[in-house]
Amino acid sequence: MRTLTGKELAAAIRAQAQAEAAAGPQPRLAVVVATDDEASLWYVRSIAKAAAGVDLLCDVVDLGPGARPEQIGETLTRLSGDPGVHGVMLQTPLPPGASAQQLAGAIDPRKDVDGANPLSLGRLAAGLPAFPPATAAAVMALLDHYQVELEGRRAVVVGRSTVVGKPLAHLLLDRHATVTVCHSRTRDLASVTSTAEVLVAAAGRAGLIGAGHVAPGAVVIDVGTNPTDDGGLTGDVDFDAVAGVAGALTPVPGGVGPVTTALLLRHTARAANLP
Repeated sequence: MRTLTGKELAAAIRAQAQAEAAAGPQPRLAVVVATDDEASLWYVRSIAKAAAGVDLLCDVVDLGPGARPEQIGETLTRLSGDPGVHGVMLQTPLPPGASAQQLAGAIDPRKDVDGANPLSLGRLAAGLPAFPPATAAAVMALLDHYQVELEGRRAVVVGRSTVVGKPLAHLLLDRHATVTVCHSRTRDLASVTSTAEVLVAAAGRAGLIGAGHVAPGAVVIDVGTNPTDDGGLTGDVDFDAVAGVAGALTPVPGGVGPVTTALLLRHTARAANLP
């Protein structure tokens, strides 16, 4: 079995981001946070650290877990209107009563480097230029990096979020894969996932995918980032169990995550250079 790590690919994408950043104004990314969720805060810290390594400015705007929806929306609107900010990202989860989909509408699509605005998602679905959600784009980048053929192959995505599942389904369709999307109400999940030649787990449930969910030789991409009791992260896939069945598998951490972070930086560099 091949282990599909993201380290080498992420380094190449960061190098591209740094080169593109040097070609124009210094890019600035603003990440709006309104949570104390440790997995989310770990991700934000990784973005800030990676940004510093490619000469890209990263402002973490921490509103606290008690932020009101109006406060979050006003912050996104202000940052979108700031000419010194080139990329705006809203980190989830959000406080009770705050809708990520509604609030993301306040992000200027030209600065929507994580593809959260419904306008960005609509353009993506229509095959028009837009920044795709970085995690969905990272899955595609990993598949390309490891030369995984998609045309005509059966792909199954477990998860239907607007952050990963739905946009990823569109990206896979654009590459001529035959795509099935599963979710919490899919009956007999294993009977569907075991037909996949390419299986993507993005449900946010630790260990959801076991050996019985995977076809022999399948390529399995684990998008899950679930915190563990010891402060680490684990995926949606039972790595040890699935490793004995799959032909290729991404680890958590070290698979999709670093590529996602690198793509956010490249999107921000490209946003800074938009005419």
